Amino acid sequence: MGDTRPTSLLRRLATLPAGRRAKWAVLVFWLLVAGVAGPVGGKLTSVVKNDQASYLPSDAESTRVIDLVKTFPSGQTFPAVVLAERSAGVTAADRAALVAIAQQIDATAPHLAANASAPIAAPDGRALLVSVPLHGGLDGDQVKDSVTAMRRATTAAPPGLAVSVGGIAALTADEIDAFKGIDSTLLYATLAIVVVILLVTYRSPVLWVVPLIAAAMSYTLSQALVYELAAHAGLVVSGESQGILTVLVFGAGTDYALLLIARYREELTRHDDRHDAMRTALRRVSPAVLASASTVVLGLLCLFAATLASDRGLAPVGAAGIVCTFAALMTLLPALLAIFGRFLFWPFVPHAGRGHDPLRSAWGRAGVRIAGRARLTWVVSTALLVALALGVLDFHGGLTNDQAFRQAPASVLADRALATHFPAGVSSPVETIGSAAAAAQLVSAAQSTPGIVAARVAEQANGLVRVEATLSAVNDSQAAWDTVDALRARVHAIPGANALVGGESAITLDVEKAAVRDRLIVMPLILAVVLAVLVLLLRAVVAPLLLIASVALSFLAALGGASLIFDHLLGFAGADQTLPLLGFVFLVALGVDYNIFLMSRVREETLRLGTRRGVLVGLATTGGVITSAGVVLAATFSALGLLPLVFLTEIGVLVAFGVLLDTLLVRSVLVPALVLDLDARVWWPSRLWRRGIPPQPPVAPAAEPEPLLRD
Repeated sequence: MGDTRPTSLLRRLATLPAGRRAKWAVLVFWLLVAGVAGPVGGKLTSVVKNDQASYLPSDAESTRVIDLVKTFPSGQTFPAVVLAERSAGVTAADRAALVAIAQQIDATAPHLAANASAPIAAPDGRALLVSVPLHGGLDGDQVKDSVTAMRRATTAAPPGLAVSVGGIAALTADEIDAFKGIDSTLLYATLAIVVVILLVTYRSPVLWVVPLIAAAMSYTLSQALVYELAAHAGLVVSGESQGILTVLVFGAGTDYALLLIARYREELTRHDDRHDAMRTALRRVSPAVLASASTVVLGLLCLFAATLASDRGLAPVGAAGIVCTFAALMTLLPALLAIFGRFLFWPFVPHAGRGHDPLRSAWGRAGVRIAGRARLTWVVSTALLVALALGVLDFHGGLTNDQAFRQAPASVLADRALATHFPAGVSSPVETIGSAAAAAQLVSAAQSTPGIVAARVAEQANGLVRVEATLSAVNDSQAAWDTVDALRARVHAIPGANALVGGESAITLDVEKAAVRDRLIVMPLILAVVLAVLVLLLRAVVAPLLLIASVALSFLAALGGASLIFDHLLGFAGADQTLPLLGFVFLVALGVDYNIFLMSRVREETLRLGTRRGVLVGLATTGGVITSAGVVLAATFSALGLLPLVFLTEIGVLVAFGVLLDTLLVRSVLVPALVLDLDARVWWPSRLWRRGIPPQPPVAPAAEPEPLLRD
């Protein structure tokens, strides 16, 4: 029988928080951390960026245009438009009123790059348009202040004249409003979800407080660390990253807590001294939790291979959250559990010598049933996953700004109205920058490109010319992207022009292209990293390959099922192109947690009992933990649905659905059935396979199963 005694430095260090004196030192340390990190982490929202331009790859054509625009006298601008409508047709008095509104905007709105333009009449005679350029490079609060002043000025409109503010600047301001309070709203919702689930899981009025304290400490530290990286190291933090950090820390933290507390309770039935019980629990659990955290961190760090700054930015944000969570849950949590002792489990207090056979539990009985028909079980389970995966055929991207909000804000309504009177792209012109000597050719190329209704020279400086073109289509639609591609092909072909095409339509196009490229590079990289971690943990090849295959199939099934939900239940028009990659990162990196929790315990029991009985005991002892952990993680990610943006709702639905699928079917049914069917061959080529431990006959379960969390 293999030696499972702690021989590594990791396992010796892991027992420190269980020391009679060391536990108090750990508590004091974390109180000091909270005192220092709390005020710093509270400033995280101030460094969040939500504009697409900040996400662009540095070598994208639209990025290079942004840099060139800054060399012109007017510099980079951020457009807003003021639209005045009268259904019966605008009058001279309406024009005078709009001029007065524009003058009020010039006088009161901060951060304007130039005065508002003169009113432009719509071809149908029922609307007037005023363009208001803001300085480029403004932060979110500055954009919002400018747009707020514009909207305040429109309240002076005469009766019957509908005046609204649209354009990219107004859309950005409304996005900032959508993210306003994201940290507090999402935090409180996540806390409420975790508290309810912990109360149901432990049925104790006090035990739930301890893991929540540890998770809150890790959240405080991770917020502070991310703020410092954003403020001093150039890290791009988006509103999505900020929201994901919240649910990731509390979701993963609760998972780790459930695993540790379940093992601690199990050891309390074997040890009279709670410190001995905690030391044993830490020695047994810490390798699995370390492997789990390492897998998530390494999976997130694979995002550094992405080209989108928003994807790359999530790498250190998520990794910082997991590192801080691991540190708190493996030090502060065991220290608190050791300080308070068995009392925390009241009224179901575990006592030494009062354990029970895990195979008498509900999960033990389920394992015996699976063992009786292992091959049929995994074949049917696989067929169900494949059927769900076919839903991927229903997945379609191309979510536009108009469709990005679950309820259209004022800017979207203004842009919709604008498109009924003017060319849809009038508020966001396409910009071409090239040699001034080729100005006439560049204008001609733009005017002759299908999808462009007008083009003009806006400016010349430093031997360069800036040509603005108006699209007939909405700036972030497929039609607009096709026009940008066609324009690029034409201007690139002009000899000596050295022309580049940018603007908002080009920015969204380059973001979409980068998202597709990132999927092709990052997804295989994550699978390779996860496979390597599983090989090191299980010291085998067959088992990790099976687990990776199950993870990949589970993700496809989750994406397929979620796509059907988006389309047929929620009625969303599409999905963000970054959704598959982010969903893959979380479902693979977090889903493998349950693989690790299950298979590390199966391997431990196999050393004593053989593969078949090891699977049964492993499933019986971790089934309840994995189910609870999956429910917690799914519920915390579903909290993203409280926010008004479609993308966050979609990532919440995808991860929640995928985690539940992984928890209830893949990890609890499919994987055990596969291992039972292969028996000792699953450990090839490790010593467990070579030793050929004979499979043990399953133990018949008791007539009435006992819950794992009761005496």
